[in-house]
Order: sequence, then C-alpha cells, then structure tokens
Amino acid sequence: MESGNHSCGTEFTLVGLFQYGHMDTFLFTLIAILFAVALMGNITLVLLIRLDRRLHTPMYFFLSQLSIIDMMYISTTVPKMAANFLSDTKAISFLGCAVQTFVFLTLGGSEALLLGFMSYDRYIAICQPLHYPVLMSRKICCSMVAGAWSSSSINAFMHTVYVFQLPFCGSRMVNHFFCEVPSLLPLVCEDTSQYEHTVLVSGLVILLLPFLAILASYARVLVVVIQMGSGKGQSRAVSTCSSHLTVASLFYVTTLSTYTQPHSLHSPGRDKVVAVLYSIVTPVLNPFIYSLRNKEVMGALRRQRG
Repeated sequence: MESGNHSCGTEFTLVGLFQYGHMDTFLFTLIAILFAVALMGNITLVLLIRLDRRLHTPMYFFLSQLSIIDMMYISTTVPKMAANFLSDTKAISFLGCAVQTFVFLTLGGSEALLLGFMSYDRYIAICQPLHYPVLMSRKICCSMVAGAWSSSSINAFMHTVYVFQLPFCGSRMVNHFFCEVPSLLPLVCEDTSQYEHTVLVSGLVILLLPFLAILASYARVLVVVIQMGSGKGQSRAVSTCSSHLTVASLFYVTTLSTYTQPHSLHSPGRDKVVAVLYSIVTPVLNPFIYSLRNKEVMGALRRQRG
C-alpha cells in the first residue's frame, strides 16, 4: 500500500455536478449568472453598510461580515466548477484540492458561528435593550468575528492536514464539483470510521450548537415580542428575526445533513445537490433575503441612488 506522502504529486479529477456533455454551455452560463448575482448582491450590501452611517450598528456589522464570507465562499468553488464545463481534463492538483478544502471548511465554520452571533445580537437588542451598548460594543463585536475566523480556521487546518496525509489509492475521481472531506474519504485506502466520528463531533460543535442557540434565542425573543405593546415594534422585530432564521435554517440544515451523517449513508448525487444549496444558493439568496425585507437597507439604497 502506498503511504499518504506518495500521494502528494497526484491530481484529482472532479466529476462535477452532472456528467458533462451537451449541456456544458447552458450549465456554464447558469453558473456564471448565479456567481455574478451573488457577487453583485453581496458587494452592494457591504458598500451600503459601509457608506450609510445609519447602518453602522452591530447587526449590520455582522451582516457585512456575512456578505464578505459569502463572496469568498462562492468564489472558492464556482470558478473551478465553471472552468471544468469548458475543460477536457476536469483535473485539480493535490495542493489545489487541499487548499480548496481548507478554505471551504474555514469559511463554512466562520459562517456557522457568525450566524449564531447574529442571533445573540438580536436577543440582546430585544430582550435586554438597556445593556445592549455594553454587551455589543465595537470591541466585543470585533472579538466575536475574530473568534469565528480563528476557531474555524484551526478546525479546518486540522481536518485538512489529517485527510491529505491519508493514502489515496485506486481511482482519483472525486464524485463532486469541488474538494470536500466527505467526497474525498471514499478514495482513501484505509478504514476511516474513527475519523468520521471526529467529523461528526466537529459538525455537532460548529454547526448544531450555534443552530440550537439560535432557536433558543428566538424562542425567547418571540415571547418578548408577543408581550410588546407596539405593533410597529413587533413587526420590525419579527421581520428582522424571521429573515435571519430563514438564512440560518437553509444553511444549517443542509450542512448538518452532509457533515453529521456516517459515510455509509452518503449518496454522491444527493450530496452534490445539498452542496449546491449551501455553497451556491445560500450566498446568492442571503443579500436579497436581508435587503428586500429590511426597510433600513432599502432606505439606505434609495439614499445612495438619490
């Protein structure tokens, strides 16, 4: 059996979202349009938050960070995926695959934690408004973002180093449109069941715990909102929280279905469809979900146009 170190000079072949064929041009065009829409939507949101002083609050600071992550997130997978529609080889180098895996895991973990922090911000704003300036100061918000990036990058580094020192043998066909840990494990020559438990634990900590925290926070928020006497205040709180809960549910449910299932239950076709939801669809929809249902963002857009 070859050792993992002997695999470093090899290339992988990405099978892709579908079997490439006569629909290559159509799929390339569709993916390119989605990529452009995601970039334009997220860039617009970041610029609005940067330029409009009324949006210089913790909630919009977190939202701008989410948009930056989404731009990087979709840029990690889509350009290579789109290029493969026009390429004959569909190959990705060993190093390129490792880098893609590390960056994707880092961004995914950062987004998972950031969504949790965003729900905490709304919880403090609605349930403890008098303490909000202290509990959500600029320093604390920056520390939260730094903590999300650092912890997720450490987790991603450990998983990437471990997976890419394993011995890959036989077919180098990755049945996916990008390099992701669950799609790489079937190519490993040795038993990975123990490592899969580590992936499960990481998924539960980084994905499930923040999601449960979001649900608990918004359950408390819902109780407070019901007790509000102001119909306008109720409407604003429900609109903001429902937008965030929509984004969070789409992201967490799809990623949890990939990273908390044992290898034996994975289906390549299903995994690719689910991956489209959290790696492409979510970055495309996020800026529109937050902006179209947010009067402050739409007001900032009108002011910039005027």
